[in-house]
Amino acid sequence: MASPIVHFKRVLFGQPLPSDRLEHEKLNKKTALAVLSSDAISSVAYATEQTLLVLAILGTVALNYIIPISAIIVGLLVLVALSYRQTIFAYPAGGGSYTVAKDNLGTSPGLIAAAALLTDYILTVSVSISSGVAAITSAYPTLAPHVVALCISAIMVLMLVNLRGVRESGIAFSVPTYVFIGLMLTLIGAGIARGMMGHELAPAASTLRVDPISAAQHSVGFPAGFALTYLLLRAFAEGCVAMTGTEAISNGVGAFRRPSSRNAASTLGWMAAILAVFFLGTSYLARHYGVMPSTTETVLSQIGRHVFGGGPLYYALQYATFAVLVLAANTAFADFPRLASILAADGYMPRQFAARGDRLAFSNGIIVLALMAMLLVWLFVGDTSALIPLYAIGVFVCFTLSQAGMVVHWFKCREPGWRWKVWLNGIGAVATAVVSVVQVFTKFTHGAWIVVLIIPLIILLLRTIHRHYERFSAELAYTGQSPLMFLHHTVIVPVNGISKPVAGAMVYATTISEDVRAVYIEVDDAATARLEAEWEEWDIGVPLVVIKSPFRSVLRPIVEYVQGLSARGETDLVTIVVPEIVPRHWWEHLLHNKTALFIRTAFMFRPNVVVTAVPYLVGRAPRLADLINFDETIS
Repeated sequence: MASPIVHFKRVLFGQPLPSDRLEHEKLNKKTALAVLSSDAISSVAYATEQTLLVLAILGTVALNYIIPISAIIVGLLVLVALSYRQTIFAYPAGGGSYTVAKDNLGTSPGLIAAAALLTDYILTVSVSISSGVAAITSAYPTLAPHVVALCISAIMVLMLVNLRGVRESGIAFSVPTYVFIGLMLTLIGAGIARGMMGHELAPAASTLRVDPISAAQHSVGFPAGFALTYLLLRAFAEGCVAMTGTEAISNGVGAFRRPSSRNAASTLGWMAAILAVFFLGTSYLARHYGVMPSTTETVLSQIGRHVFGGGPLYYALQYATFAVLVLAANTAFADFPRLASILAADGYMPRQFAARGDRLAFSNGIIVLALMAMLLVWLFVGDTSALIPLYAIGVFVCFTLSQAGMVVHWFKCREPGWRWKVWLNGIGAVATAVVSVVQVFTKFTHGAWIVVLIIPLIILLLRTIHRHYERFSAELAYTGQSPLMFLHHTVIVPVNGISKPVAGAMVYATTISEDVRAVYIEVDDAATARLEAEWEEWDIGVPLVVIKSPFRSVLRPIVEYVQGLSARGETDLVTIVVPEIVPRHWWEHLLHNKTALFIRTAFMFRPNVVVTAVPYLVGRAPRLADLINFDETIS
């Protein structure tokens, strides 16, 4: 019967899945659109707002710039999507930026891409969750003091769902994503229709809670010249958060059902089209209704109040926005563990990240991502505006390295049509490189310096791990064919008296060596005399070595005794056989000392010493001690 802990685990995460079920756990196009595109699609909830937030210093004049800036970003989106479509077919096993850059540009560019992606995936979870919670607090302001708790709770739910496996998480996430898509199409369609008909449904004064941010609040004049150019560039850089998640499908081609490349390319096209319509539509409605960023309500919420009023559709939009933003973090939960597993296979991350869990998910990567995102949300108090400046820089660095790598790839393979593919990826690389520079330049003093610092530190960590594994492999390599040398093997059995656990350890010890010694640490003269008499009467042919311990230490005398054996050349190899009592119930472990654990720890880093524990299962048979006629031997 399974233990209560195992039973709870099965209820929470489901039954283990065999390896041959991996293909069945992969995603079809409809589910993949929800799992891998929710990050990009949901970015419309904050991309327009972040652009306007930068331009708010211009007052309502900012609305004149929102459409041109959004159009440029959508044009860049189309270019990047077309470039990644080529990557999907060139790398059918998954053409993540790390893989493409490492294969075509070298290890260092590959590690830069990997570090940027790992950073961005953590920020994806933090930004998406905090933005989703902001959608709820816009509708229910009384929840505002509990933002951090709500964010952490949402991340924990996401972690648990993903630990159940890719297929189940995809099914769970499909419905909210498609509900959000439907409501956004309704919002844009209804908003444009009302504008064309010349009338609109303005929200009641009592329901519109807007505290707009304007030039008056900044107490500055209208910028011009370089100041205006810088402002527009920064607004463009902030709006580029709409493109985060574009690379997710290219990274996750392996998660699609066959034919994986064709299914991934089709899903990428749908994602780009939906994102373009939503971003342009949201920006148009913000301009049409004169919506400006507010300290108490999101831009999308304000648009929803204008178009839907304060009725059920408005609240449905807010719930759907919250749901899809929370689920958008699932893009990172799908791709961070997969990238970590690739890096682990290449020796740049701990090997535990390469292993799949019971549910065929990369469990270690999922848990680490969740913990890092929780820490980030706590540090920034769940403030989306504080997290956004850190966001998207890593994405565009990856865009640039991936597209540059594809240019080298086409030059190498020179397959039919390679010239126009070189031009497409080349233009994409140049465009995204320019955006990367703009983002670092305009966001540096607003928090981007943190990302610029963290990425090199992550690269240093990855290289340190890789060097460890290289040294580790060199140490373990055995290339010789020399014969094995005979070693004198001494077995030490620590005893504190004569008991069934000690008898079982003695049985085992005599099977592995002829030189067996029982070691007793003396802290009481009278107890030693009694044990010596009983030991002589037992007469099992194993000498009893008594070591005095004036300071009542048990561990140090044993260590010194073993060291002395080796120093005097009396033995080549020492095995310490420790009798270990295993109670019937888990809580009974708390009532017994952990001598076996302490001995194992003391000798862990000492050469030519092996520590073996012989368990004595209380109340359960068979036991090694039963091989000795214990009751007849000892009267």
